[in-house]
Amino acid sequence: MIASKTLHTIATSAVVTAGRRPALVAAASTMQLHLLPRHHPHPHHQRRQQQQQQQQQQRRGYHENIVEHYENPRNVGSLDKNSEDVGTGLVGAPACGDVMKLQIRVDSDGKILESKFKTFGCGSAIASSSVATEWVKGKHVDEVLGIKNTDIAAHLKLPPVKLHCSMLAEDAIRAAVSDWKAKHEKKAKEEGVLMGEGEGEKMTA
Repeated sequence: MIASKTLHTIATSAVVTAGRRPALVAAASTMQLHLLPRHHPHPHHQRRQQQQQQQQQQRRGYHENIVEHYENPRNVGSLDKNSEDVGTGLVGAPACGDVMKLQIRVDSDGKILESKFKTFGCGSAIASSSVATEWVKGKHVDEVLGIKNTDIAAHLKLPPVKLHCSMLAEDAIRAAVSDWKAKHEKKAKEEGVLMGEGEGEKMTA
C-alpha cells in the first residue's frame, strides 16, 4: 500500500515537472509492474503436478512391460461366477494386502474362451493379472496349469520385491481352473445319475 502511494506521488510529480514527465511516468509504470503480486497456481493444480511427478518417478523404477499393462490393462471385468462354464479364482496376499480375482469361461472341450480379472493392489499386481488373462485365453485348462509365476515375472521384469504379485497370478489361474473342474465334475455326475435313472425306468417298463 505504501509502495503504491509512493508511486502515485512520483507519477503526480512527473506531471507537474516540465521536461522529465515521460521518463518519470515510464519509471513509475515499470516499478508498478514489478510490485504486482505474482500468480500462484491453484492447490488442485499443484496436487496434480505432484501426482504426475510421483508417477514419473515410479515409472523410472519399473520395466516398460509393467507400465504398459498397468496403464492399459487387458480383460478387466467380471463373469457370472454362478455360471456352469465359468471358473473363479480369488486369492490374496495378507502381507501386502493385494487381492486378485481371475475368471475363465470354458467350453465343453476344456478350451478357455474368455478371461477376466479384477485386482486390488499395486501396479505390479495389476500387470501380473493382465498378463495372466492374456496367456490363458485360447488354451486348454490343463495347459494353463503349466504357466508359472517365474514366466510372468520374467516377462514383466518384476523387481525382486514384487515377485509375490506373479505368484498371486499363478495361484489365481490354478484356483479358477480348479473351480471350473469342480463344477464340470458335479455336472457330469448329475447327468450320469439322470442317465442311470432313465435307463432304470426303461428296464422296468
